[in-house]
Amino acid sequence: MIGLSSYAGVMESPMNSAVEQQPVSPLDNTWKQETINNQKPRSVGGFVLVHAGAGYHSESKAKEYKHVCKRACQRAVDQLKAGALAVEAVAAALVELEDSPFTNAGTGSNLNLSGEIECDASIMDGKSLHFGAVGAIGGIRNPVLVANRLLSEAQKGKLSAGRIPPCFLVGRGAHDWAVSHGIPPCPSDKMATKFSLSAYKRNKRKMELAEKMDTGHNQTKKRRQSSENENGSGCLDTVGAVVVDLEGNVAAAVSSGGLAMKHPGRVGQAAHYGCGCWAENACNMNPYSTAVSTSGCGEHLIRTMLARECSAAMQSEDAHQALLEAMQNKFISSPFLASEDRVLGGVIVLRCCTCVDAQPSQSIQGILEFLWSHTTESMCVGYMSAQDSKAKTHISRLPAGTVPGQSLAIEGGVCRLMAVVE
Repeated sequence: MIGLSSYAGVMESPMNSAVEQQPVSPLDNTWKQETINNQKPRSVGGFVLVHAGAGYHSESKAKEYKHVCKRACQRAVDQLKAGALAVEAVAAALVELEDSPFTNAGTGSNLNLSGEIECDASIMDGKSLHFGAVGAIGGIRNPVLVANRLLSEAQKGKLSAGRIPPCFLVGRGAHDWAVSHGIPPCPSDKMATKFSLSAYKRNKRKMELAEKMDTGHNQTKKRRQSSENENGSGCLDTVGAVVVDLEGNVAAAVSSGGLAMKHPGRVGQAAHYGCGCWAENACNMNPYSTAVSTSGCGEHLIRTMLARECSAAMQSEDAHQALLEAMQNKFISSPFLASEDRVLGGVIVLRCCTCVDAQPSQSIQGILEFLWSHTTESMCVGYMSAQDSKAKTHISRLPAGTVPGQSLAIEGGVCRLMAVVE
């Protein structure tokens, strides 16, 4: 059975304040990647961690956000129990998140300036290290399925005449490629919801009023502040998931409708390599398998390549401290974002490693740590192991009185995955 023991939740102070960390119990340093005498474990157990975005989650909609996270976890675990690899399970979780009208991904996505829905998504397989992504794609209900198909097609090798298969497609080309590979189209108006349409109309009226203002310095400043509020922490609800399968492989995925009222053709972090998601199985150079999915202001996450930075940080001994330092030094205080007043984003992370039990039973313990951190007002997450009867959910919030974009929260837990060697 899997036991979950949560870290003490640590809500960090503003970045210019000294932070005293609570200690996290050290894990065994004898982790190994090999099984005993080359014997194979019967099962290592799977795990999924999902997020419904880093932004602001109102109490009135908390139930809906938690419910969709539970469904996404259950769908991924069902896939794992049926023998699916991590990359297929993580895609299944994303489909559930995209289909929810309460998330900014797939159905219910933010509308752009032209009143259209254009989505971004990407997926990465930690076993093969292959990556697939789509950007500014319209008319497809589940963009992550296109990203996943790009990944799987690339694994088949070169195309005719020695051409390199694409891993990242955008716009109309992405849409046409998806349809030609059996993914059905969906009219944009079928993907819009009453909420997304009303938000678009409200934002459009605000922009029209702003356009009528004088073009003086003060008015320009007001328009800039208004734009920041529209695309502030309340709108950054990209969705994502990270998974480890029964064989210990990891995968990560992310999907987003992008910022409200974005310019047509804009592509956010959800489609960019190393920015939206990252997954990498353990190897000789890296003792841990890691998977990361991000959410937040796409431009901030692109300029810092936060997903890959967090994955690299997870090779340190203390995962909690490593993520804290990565979020602080590589994101909030990043020199690439020095001109930004507020740096908005969030991540979910898992890392795992197999350690051999020295007892005569020759059992194997898969030690997994899962964490989430955000600089936005809140972040909704859910998690579940293959042995759990139901998923757990949580809405993490910054402490009262702290400033989003200038402070962060970090929480998580430990999961021990047991297996008996055959």
